[in-house]
Amino acid sequence: MDELLLATAREAALTAGGFIRGHFERELNVDAAEAHDIKLELDRRSQALIESFVLEAFPDHAIYGEEGMRGDPNAEDQWIIDPIDGTVNFFYGIPHFAISIAHRRKGVITTGVIYDPMRKELWEASRATGRVTLNDRPIRVSRRDKLSDAIVSVGVSKTEASIDAGLPVLREMMRAARKTRMMGSAALDIVYVATGRLDAYIESQISLWDIAAGMLMVELAGGVVNLKAHATVVDKFSIVASSGAIPFAHL
Repeated sequence: MDELLLATAREAALTAGGFIRGHFERELNVDAAEAHDIKLELDRRSQALIESFVLEAFPDHAIYGEEGMRGDPNAEDQWIIDPIDGTVNFFYGIPHFAISIAHRRKGVITTGVIYDPMRKELWEASRATGRVTLNDRPIRVSRRDKLSDAIVSVGVSKTEASIDAGLPVLREMMRAARKTRMMGSAALDIVYVATGRLDAYIESQISLWDIAAGMLMVELAGGVVNLKAHATVVDKFSIVASSGAIPFAHL
């Protein structure tokens, strides 16, 4: 069962990744253009493609994705999907975006796959085996133990409340860390923590589909994830994902 979960997520991510890579820097159909975000018709097609793999293998499972919910919302087995994380990057021709697919059973993430189709980097994680890999190679979090040596990504969402919460953190990290980054893909931010490229990823308002697979990867790579439900916004979370070697408990 666990092997089939991972194989299904892997095949879905690779296929969807090839599909969206084929549309990179081509004319795109925009479903909605908001002040700080873009929704592409390609997002829906990518999620539908991923869903086809999942539901063929597991027809009784539910889908919880950025492009909508399918199946029983109370199902014990659910797939959490972001068909293009970093859509604005993708739309502007910035080659930094990813597909994120996670499976959870009874609220616990069991399996995760993140695929960067431009760099052809495939991360896989399975709670059953305890393994997390990048292109089949084991990964682990950074061993850096000083904030002054660290690179930290700080995400800031579009709302005024998120900006107000995020700017003080960004200011603190810019002063204390070696470098700060704001890269436009939460899925890649969090998996870069698992890979040791970043020392922490911090965001005050994020959706579960952006981070579900990456949370498992950080945990299995030896890191720490502090996830809290947002105080006022339904289905949003604040997160600090780090190597665990540097304290971020005050955030």
